[in-house]
Amino acid sequence: MLARNSGVALWRQIYSNLEREIADHGFRPGDRLPSENALSEKYGVNRHTIRRAMAALEQAGLVRVEQGRGAFVREPVINYPVGRRTRFSENLTRQRRAPGNVLLEAADIEADGPVAAALGIRPGEMVTRITSAGEADGRRINYCHSYFPRVLFPGMIRVYRQTGSVTQTLEHYKVRDYFRKSTRIIARMPTAQEARELGQPRTRPVLITESVNVDARGVPIEFGVSLFASDWVQIVVDSFE
Repeated sequence: MLARNSGVALWRQIYSNLEREIADHGFRPGDRLPSENALSEKYGVNRHTIRRAMAALEQAGLVRVEQGRGAFVREPVINYPVGRRTRFSENLTRQRRAPGNVLLEAADIEADGPVAAALGIRPGEMVTRITSAGEADGRRINYCHSYFPRVLFPGMIRVYRQTGSVTQTLEHYKVRDYFRKSTRIIARMPTAQEARELGQPRTRPVLITESVNVDARGVPIEFGVSLFASDWVQIVVDSFE
């Protein structure tokens, strides 16, 4: 019950009640909280008061709000190590998360200036661009564009569609292993499409890694631009030694 003449705002009392329930595991990580209507009826307040309490819980990092779905108790963030050997599936598996990958688009295109510079080729040379989304436990956490020199990997789209894996596709071309040469990390607000692909509002920033992978001879074989949902992932830079 709420103390209506205590001098403590009703939304703050609701916030404290829900905070205590989360701390006492009344709601567990990933659980969906009751709807605004249900909470309004439970506490005998209007929905505006509930929204203010939920906004405070979200700001405190206790819940995440998904448009059209409701509010969920926030799960622990995913540590995403970036080092000499960076592999999406391995990073998640080590944290007992189930990795997933969704192919969104694959096309052969002409390399623009930044892509050509990263791969050490001339602008206008053909590259294979693979656009995919990475998932953890069924939840999309990244949106990625990967570029590969077509001269090194002819017919890559067909092979990738069969394997669904960059590592296995490169193995098809006798690239047994590859290594991270460089990683640039930035943050910015997402475009409308990027926000839609990540299932997040445009008002929430994304973390972006721009990376170059090389083969055992040091030849650039992949330039990747990966956007990570910043409320799910924190990037950890490992030693490259």
